[in-house]
Amino acid sequence: MSTLQKLSELEAHKSAIQNGYDEAAKKAVLDKGKLTARDRITHLLDENSFVEIGAFITSKTTACKGEKVQAPADGVVCGYGTIEGNLVYVYSQDPAVLGGSIGEMHAKKIVKTYDDAIKMGAPVVGFIDTVGLRLEESIEALNGYGMIFGKMSEASGLIPQISVVCGDCAGGVSFITGLSDFTFISTKNGQMYLNSPNTLEDKKASFDTVAASNVHLSQSGLAHFGQADEQVLIEEVRNLMSYLPANSDDEAPCYQCVDDLNRVDEALNQFDFEVANAKDIVTSIVDDCTYVEVSKEYGAKALTAFARMNGVTVGMIANTEKTVDLQAIEKITQFVNFCDAFNIPLVTLSQIERIESTVETEKSGIIKAASKLAFAFANATVPKVNVILKEAYGMAYTLMNSKHLGADYVYAWPTAEVSTMNSESAVKIMYGEELEQATDKVAVMNEKIAEFEATHSSVYAVAAHGYIDDIIEPAATRKRVIAALEVLYTKQVASTLKKHPTV
Repeated sequence: MSTLQKLSELEAHKSAIQNGYDEAAKKAVLDKGKLTARDRITHLLDENSFVEIGAFITSKTTACKGEKVQAPADGVVCGYGTIEGNLVYVYSQDPAVLGGSIGEMHAKKIVKTYDDAIKMGAPVVGFIDTVGLRLEESIEALNGYGMIFGKMSEASGLIPQISVVCGDCAGGVSFITGLSDFTFISTKNGQMYLNSPNTLEDKKASFDTVAASNVHLSQSGLAHFGQADEQVLIEEVRNLMSYLPANSDDEAPCYQCVDDLNRVDEALNQFDFEVANAKDIVTSIVDDCTYVEVSKEYGAKALTAFARMNGVTVGMIANTEKTVDLQAIEKITQFVNFCDAFNIPLVTLSQIERIESTVETEKSGIIKAASKLAFAFANATVPKVNVILKEAYGMAYTLMNSKHLGADYVYAWPTAEVSTMNSESAVKIMYGEELEQATDKVAVMNEKIAEFEATHSSVYAVAAHGYIDDIIEPAATRKRVIAALEVLYTKQVASTLKKHPTV
């Protein structure tokens, strides 16, 4: 056979792989408004940059329900390409091939993708659209699950891992999203569940109440971003990737900054805390007034976001309400751990009075969750800058990247008040008997409050104890934070001899 004939044979094989779908299965995918597995990769990566790996691999299952199995690429397209010129590895499950189910070779292709990504120090993006385990392959399919989970665990903290749920994410496959750093979900077709709702004891359980995207975006916190249109969702993945380093050895990404480093916002000098919140301050101080909020609907009492300051990626954390609940604490903790693992500086805007405590949160383990947040900030070695805006009380203030937990620089607005609790409550406890006996209780109360604030909670009193590095003009917050981050660029922290923490 001549070389030309061999080439013709090769092209026929490739065509069969790319087009050898069951037409009914392919139509079912398209009818749901989904992109095909290969189109998802095309939209994610730079034009003509995709290189497929393992295209000729096929299922070891020879028959399914008495029929010969047709499994092009074994139901998952794998390879590498670039996003804005940066190397990225990708796999995309194909629901038109055996429902995108995971078998032995399917899993091995994903593991191979991870092996290459770890060696090259490049992120992995996985498109999830699968009915789950391939029952015909039994224990070999289970072994495939284990191999994927093991490899993702190895990659954790080394390279960013992103999962994009475009359809079903059923059973053990859902652990892929749990092991990922960030999960995107199609609000139109995406659903995640460990056990099908019809198998649960609660007879009122349904896919809408257990598996739907809104459940995981706002209640479980498993999903961080959601969009109905897959193309828009994929564009959000590309945008997030522009803020992330390729691996844990890289510095935070740096772009040319066209925004004025010394820009001041006079509006911050008249900031009204009653009608606005810290999100407005974040918008004011970051480059081009633009940021990418993570888990917007989950733990909404706190903001976690990626932004740029002087062109460099920073992790922004801010209190949007005066209390933090269990969800907000868990969200912040996960975000701090990610930023620390990937050398992204942390900037916090603190305005916090207390940790929300109820019977339910106490039973749900808020003490342990808050302890993990304290550990996350204390253990983080990246540059840490905190700006105290107004109230900062008790343990809630301590947890929010305070000097007590190792913040490198702590600034405060003149409006800040730092104390164990608000002045009025403290005075009532400290001078309860004297107030009870006073003829003019209001006058004595006001006198004691003024005395307490001047001695204990005034921003100047706290600065005198060294817990605030400077009291700054609100309008100058941007340039002061940028200046601090520039100084901290060469920060080094000596590592201690331990295998890993146990918190």
